[in-house]
Amino acid sequence: MLKYWDIPLVQVGIGLIVFYFGLKMFAGGMKSMGNVEHLEWFVSNPYWMFLGGIICTLLWQSSSLSTTAIIGLVASGFLPLPSAIAAVLGANIGTTGTIWLAGLLVSDGMPKGDTLRIAMVHTGANLFMAISLLPWVHHISRFVGRF
Repeated sequence: MLKYWDIPLVQVGIGLIVFYFGLKMFAGGMKSMGNVEHLEWFVSNPYWMFLGGIICTLLWQSSSLSTTAIIGLVASGFLPLPSAIAAVLGANIGTTGTIWLAGLLVSDGMPKGDTLRIAMVHTGANLFMAISLLPWVHHISRFVGRF
């Protein structure tokens, strides 16, 4: 007898719903963090937040989760916009790092062939974007702050 949860489309739907509620709960928890003065030196420096975005995305293996955390911290007033922009750039770099880590830790080693080429293009594009934009995060913040 076929059960509803044995249907792949139902499984995908359930997985997406659970993922959505998990992100909503995570964002709510980040918003309620309140004021954490001892991290002020870290969150006020965009370069440290860039590095933090890379590390958190590598640890969580999810740039969506990192971006959700960043949005929650900005919404709570804890994270200034220039640092948030830098953290998102770092999360993009962290995303590319998960490709390389998955190749090393999960599969049979470094990517090969077309997989290697795709990983190199993805990493290269994100590195180019981050290196190009990181020095300008204060100017970008002022510009988007107008909206």
